[in-house]
Amino acid sequence: MRAHHIDRPADLDTVRESYDRVADNYAHMVLTTGLGDIRRHPWLKASIDAFADSVGELGPVLDVGCGPGTVTGYLAERGLDVRGVDLSPRMIENARRLHPRCRFDVCSATELDLADASLGGVLGWWSLFNLPRQVLPQVLAHFARALRPGGYLITATHVGDEDAPRTEAYGGVPVRWTTHKWRPEPYVRLIEQAGLHPVAELRLPADEQVGPGLVVMARRPG
Repeated sequence: MRAHHIDRPADLDTVRESYDRVADNYAHMVLTTGLGDIRRHPWLKASIDAFADSVGELGPVLDVGCGPGTVTGYLAERGLDVRGVDLSPRMIENARRLHPRCRFDVCSATELDLADASLGGVLGWWSLFNLPRQVLPQVLAHFARALRPGGYLITATHVGDEDAPRTEAYGGVPVRWTTHKWRPEPYVRLIEQAGLHPVAELRLPADEQVGPGLVVMARRPG
């Protein structure tokens, strides 16, 4: 049993089923269009590289909501001891197929059993925006406790005020999930309230494919 309780989102099963349906299309788009490939986005790659450099020898890294394992695989190539987890079993099947040398497990961000001070780094890379607003602070606090002193969290999310329902994604596949968008200042405050010290922030303008985004890296003091 987890030492720290996290509320189970009411729509967790629906969100899992939606990502299972979209997983094969998503993985195909990664391979054919470069979707989610940080190598094609200099500022995102710079952010992940800074995270990798900062984590260094601090200990294991956990990629929460890893999808088909694109960033997990990149960090493994960088020499990090990294493992990926995702809510969707089908996403994990694709991750294992595309990155057979990496370790992946099926698990929700709200169901992780993480020992205190056990990780050098945690990623919530465009993967926490489906968490309800009252649940996200609990997850961030769990991440903070799991980091070793001096360890780092990097997270990226969609910027806005609304809770936006999604009914199709990645090639028109029917889905049912909500994208909970955050303004940068409240989002950073949540990270601070979890016990982490923000060290860098990157704001991304909207482009022809997605709306504005936010990347934050934060460190556990000590």
